[in-house]
Amino acid sequence: MQAATSAGEWWPADIWGHRALWHFERAGMELAATRAARLIGDVRWLAGDPASSRRYYAEAISEARDLGAEREEGLAALGMGRAALDLGDVTTARRLGDIAVGLLERCQAPADELAAAQELRGEEREVG
Repeated sequence: MQAATSAGEWWPADIWGHRALWHFERAGMELAATRAARLIGDVRWLAGDPASSRRYYAEAISEARDLGAEREEGLAALGMGRAALDLGDVTTARRLGDIAVGLLERCQAPADELAAAQELRGEEREVG
């Protein structure tokens, strides 16, 4: 899946992601299944389909929350926020960015992930 994504081959990446998701779910590998759902969301978003990516991000957020996997939940919230931004919903995107920042800070995620969430959140500026 990652090789196909790196090559910009969205359809094969999506197929491999779904195959991985199915196998992880059948094997009871909840964290791996959560990660696969998030990565499918990433593939859909990168392929220019933010609307369909939201389904996979929502699944990943729900499952990660149940597992207590804050990093996965934060990354899925970041992805969902990017999709919302692409769909023109700036307020939701910023809220999801704020949620992602909180989650990623708590689990001491890598600096690049935290920076991406902070960028999505943006800054509050006084209008006057």
